[in-house]
Amino acid sequence: MPETMRADGRRNYELVLDAARLAFAEHGTEVSLREVARRAGVGIGTLYRHFPTREALVEACMRHGFDTLRARAEELLDSPTPDEALLTWMRALAAGSMTYHGLPASLMAALLDEQSELHASCAAMRAAATHLLDRAQQAGHARPDLTAAELFALVAGVAWAGQQAPDQDGLTNRLLSLATTGLVHRP
Repeated sequence: MPETMRADGRRNYELVLDAARLAFAEHGTEVSLREVARRAGVGIGTLYRHFPTREALVEACMRHGFDTLRARAEELLDSPTPDEALLTWMRALAAGSMTYHGLPASLMAALLDEQSELHASCAAMRAAATHLLDRAQQAGHARPDLTAAELFALVAGVAWAGQQAPDQDGLTNRLLSLATTGLVHRP
């Protein structure tokens, strides 16, 4: 949010963000932007003035979560067990990816599209996770042929599957555990 924004503009910006977070959580990231504007109590023009594209709105909603995941990856670099650090971060990514329906797909698309408004946030998060993966690989705790792109695709797929069966407690963690059996070597 620009520092020079007037008070009413700041208020409308926050109203739209709050409404979008709720709408995305209830209906997914493909919810109608008119519905988001209606929930915020602003006109569609006001929404577009602050967020010219759907991706800009999703990015603004997710920026804090992506920054948190990036910071968590950096913290985990100090963990004495590289494999557990990597798995801990993967669980956090899966949980964060399930915040909004459709987010796993948006995350994967943003990583592949450098023009995407989500790309910079996703790329910074992936770079931090790459350091965790490299560390686990150097310690012999992760497959040497695993790439960060594959790691993200795997976690996004698990998060997507978890969103399809939300009534099954623990499904995402169980799937992640099953999937990582092939990724992590236990010396």
